[in-house]
Formats: sequence, structure tokens, C-alpha cells
Amino acid sequence: MKSYFVHPQAIVETNDIGDDSRIWAFAHVLPNAKIGSNCNINDHTFIENDVTLGDNVTIKSGVYIWDGVTIEDNVFIGPNVTFTNDLRPRSKQYPSEFLETMIKEWASIGANSTIIAGNTIGRYAMIGAGSVVTKSIPNNTLWYGNPAVFQSYICNCGEKLKELLECPECHKQYSLECGLIVEK
Repeated sequence: MKSYFVHPQAIVETNDIGDDSRIWAFAHVLPNAKIGSNCNINDHTFIENDVTLGDNVTIKSGVYIWDGVTIEDNVFIGPNVTFTNDLRPRSKQYPSEFLETMIKEWASIGANSTIIAGNTIGRYAMIGAGSVVTKSIPNNTLWYGNPAVFQSYICNCGEKLKELLECPECHKQYSLECGLIVEK
């Protein structure tokens, strides 16, 4: 017995869907896609075969997720985010394998951003609306622009950290180790 919701006007060809997930109208999910529990896949989305979504993922309207994309738990993908999977696309010419793109747990990607194939967006990272991500993004950082550039370190809660790497909202403290931010 299925324990997830599929809108009658969605096309869902996979059975690999976790409990309590919701797939809304005009979404199309191909047969080999894997959808975790408690996901919310909004209207007008497309999810290709070699795609994995973790648990508690939100995919807003107008997002197409192509082969080679893995989205871990608790990720937010804003409306009209664009993923790519081929750096040299040509009509009717396919690579032997598509580049892998990884969105790590708790990352958030703002509306209308473009994620270039082969990059990783780190844990708790945040990508501002309209950004073009051309390289991998470290954990707990805020990036935006075209191309996206580093703007600030951020807390797990999403707030920008103060100069001494302390969160003004929840007061967590962080430090830099080998150029990467870690919670104390």
C-alpha cells in the first residue's frame, strides 16, 4: 500500500518513493528516480532516471533535475532552479556518463539559480536567487551573483556569522580549520 500522495495529473513512473512524500500536478518522475520520505515536489517539475532525492527535500515549481544529480536530506530547491549535466552538449550526442552534481544536506538554492554540472554544494550552504554556480561551494557559506561569489559564512540556522564566527541569532560558534568552517 502506497503511503505517499501523487496528484492525479502527475506522471510518476517510479515506485521508489518514501512515506509521506507529495508529488503535485504536472510533475513527471521517470522510472529509476529515487524519492525519499516526506519530500514535496511541486507542480511543473521533471525528475530524470539517475536522480536521488533524500528525505525532507522541497522542490519548488519549474525545476528540472537531470541524470547525475543527487540531493541529500533537508535540501530546499527554489522555483525555476536549473541544473545541468553536460558541459559540452550537442543534439543527439550523449556523453558516456553524465557529470555528477551533489547537493549536500540542509543546503538551500534560491529561485532562478543555475547549477553547472559536476559541482558540489556543501552542507548548510546557501545560494542566493539568480546565481550561477560555476564551482563547488563549501559548507556553511553564502554565495550569490553571476558567477556566484563568496559573500559570508553562515550558521546552520541560516544567519550570517559575525566577525568572530558567532551566530547573532542562536549563538553557535564556529572556527576555521584548513580554510573550512566547522562548528565548535
